[in-house]
Amino acid sequence: MSDIKEQNNAPRAENKMGYMPIGKLLISMSLPMMISMFVQSLYNIVDSIFVARISENALTAVSMAFPIQNLMFSVALGTAVGINSLLSRRLGEKNFEEVDKVANNGVLLAICGFIIFMIVGFFVPRPYFQSQTDNVEIIEYGVTYMRICLIACAGVFGAITFERLLISTGKTGLSMVSQLTGTAFNLIFDPILIFGLLGFPAMGIAGAAVATVLGQFAAMTVSFILNVRKNKEIHLSFKGLKPEGQIIGKIYAVGVPSIIVMSIGSILVYFLNIILGSFTTTAIAVYGVYFKLQSFVFMPVFGLNNGSVPIVAYNYGAKNRKRITRTIFLSCFAACAIMLVGVLIFEVFPAQLLELFAASDEMLRIGIPALRIIAIHFPIAAFCIILGSVFQALGKGIQSMVISFVRQLIFLLPAAWLLSLTGKIDNIWWAFLIAEALSLVVSLLLLKPVYDKEIKTMG
Repeated sequence: MSDIKEQNNAPRAENKMGYMPIGKLLISMSLPMMISMFVQSLYNIVDSIFVARISENALTAVSMAFPIQNLMFSVALGTAVGINSLLSRRLGEKNFEEVDKVANNGVLLAICGFIIFMIVGFFVPRPYFQSQTDNVEIIEYGVTYMRICLIACAGVFGAITFERLLISTGKTGLSMVSQLTGTAFNLIFDPILIFGLLGFPAMGIAGAAVATVLGQFAAMTVSFILNVRKNKEIHLSFKGLKPEGQIIGKIYAVGVPSIIVMSIGSILVYFLNIILGSFTTTAIAVYGVYFKLQSFVFMPVFGLNNGSVPIVAYNYGAKNRKRITRTIFLSCFAACAIMLVGVLIFEVFPAQLLELFAASDEMLRIGIPALRIIAIHFPIAAFCIILGSVFQALGKGIQSMVISFVRQLIFLLPAAWLLSLTGKIDNIWWAFLIAEALSLVVSLLLLKPVYDKEIKTMG
């Protein structure tokens, strides 16, 4: 990283988030993110399809690895959300000096995150898997896969941070280029390294992990280059890599709640795996497959979400109420439409979806009703996701954290446990609908005072 004279001398004009028509702006900001995240979700599915060809135990191991991987992504992405929110607000205020400080401190935080999880990769995997199962093959698969992903996680933190810097200034198209590059590397090297094609040795589940790491480093490299060459509103430099407590505090005012929000998912999945495992390990594989398949629907909504956050944050800084409310309305409408398509797919083609993962008869017996029941909550989830992004954009990370905590740990996990006591595994899946409906009510109750105080009073 170096100071770029041309970058430093470039004028900073009015950002498009302040003047472009909201409908057109939301499409231009969100569509690249939706496409890239849709492709990323497609990769996640293909990755698991390849792993399933190794064995059902390999698929179960990857499913069990999710909570720790999700924790790593939560720290990286939650920090980046804080960077995104603060940087976009400072752009709206035309405070360009602090824009640069936010960007450089964000890069420093990414380096710290990598070091922490690299250390975790050496010590945590084996006791973690042993706490969930006594199946030796699942444990060995899981330890191999997780260690590679954690020890070489620099690409995760770098890619997410640099991509968010592009998103924060409205350059979601460039962020899409970075994400698609990483996905392409994953898709190419997955079968090559897992099965030993083109002269490469067959690495099995280790090959899946190595392919993932290669894709992450490719995305990091591309996103860094695009920031230096194309992102004229941010000036990155080695000199800027010095911690500033006030900036870091503001980043984590939104970032820490976001990290907690996303990390709660790790706790949820860990204990759900234990609940499901009390019936059969096949149920854990089914839940893992569901998680991959639902990303096919949820990832485009998260892409829409990522596109709307900087728009709301920028216009919050610029005190433009009309543009904020218009963005929220259009985002909710689009998210609900996407989710309805997802419901249709899950209700009509559950068997075909499961058969992509070499599903056994037992997996089909458990999985078909599971997919059909869980999918019912998708449209409700659309509203909750967008409302959560509104809190993030306004710097109200605590509310977003409360919603996620209540949904997953207060509503979903206890409901799943209580329903498991019926002795029928099909009943557990209804916990998703119960939790989402209740969390929507909580979201609306928390949004009203924030809207009345922060948005309604604007000119």
